[in-house]
Amino acid sequence: MKIIFIGDIVGKVGREAITLNLNQVKKKFNPDVIIANAENACSGYGLSKKIAEELFLQGIHVLTLGNHAWDQREMLSYIEECPKIVRAINYPRGVPGKGEYKIVLEDGRSLIVIQAMLRLFMGIALDDPFFAVFDRLKKERLGNTCNGVFIDIHGEATSEKNAFAHYFDGKVTAVIGTHTHVPSADARILEKNTAYQTDAGMTGDYNSVIGFEKENPIHGFLKGYRIEGRFKPASGIGKICGTFIESDDNSGLAVNIEAFQI
Repeated sequence: MKIIFIGDIVGKVGREAITLNLNQVKKKFNPDVIIANAENACSGYGLSKKIAEELFLQGIHVLTLGNHAWDQREMLSYIEECPKIVRAINYPRGVPGKGEYKIVLEDGRSLIVIQAMLRLFMGIALDDPFFAVFDRLKKERLGNTCNGVFIDIHGEATSEKNAFAHYFDGKVTAVIGTHTHVPSADARILEKNTAYQTDAGMTGDYNSVIGFEKENPIHGFLKGYRIEGRFKPASGIGKICGTFIESDDNSGLAVNIEAFQI
């Protein structure tokens, strides 16, 4: 199976990069499944129904969220209507939506997409992501009940992301990180054949501070407070930043991984 994962889409520029460049990505990699993290797609804060529908029309199959999942209040209800939008699996019970979605291709092959939100430096009350994913995977057998399992790990600390990936090495197809908006140069296949990258980066304007106009973040670091309450997404030229994974349908494990920026 050929899988494209697109790193955090930031604001209008990130969405425009999808519109302008996604066909080029498709032509280069010929993916079976396209997944994107879209928790910053709506002016940098959350995801709206309108934007989600636009991204699906572009050919993205599944959207994952993160710590900005509920910044747009309508997502609390819309996520119940649209199972192709995946929030973290380790939210406490009673939170709207689900932490997974199973894609079934026309030829019968299937991929389970899971998101887990890590806890170090995230400032959110969450259940244990290691246990939540481990407990869910008890019901699956790679190459049998599904042809693959893809996990978006949304987290700040590189050490926690590394630990998570090694813990699930050999149990899932791929573990790819999001949240920092900075692509890491460590895309590789781990010892037991799970594809891994600490962070897929962002889809947006890289002449910025993690996708946002520079002045307000710099002022915050220099003075200890923001000029304005929220950062504004940068308005330059955006790029799609992501990762390509190819897996063996029989084993469900990875045979290739390639980070890209287009």
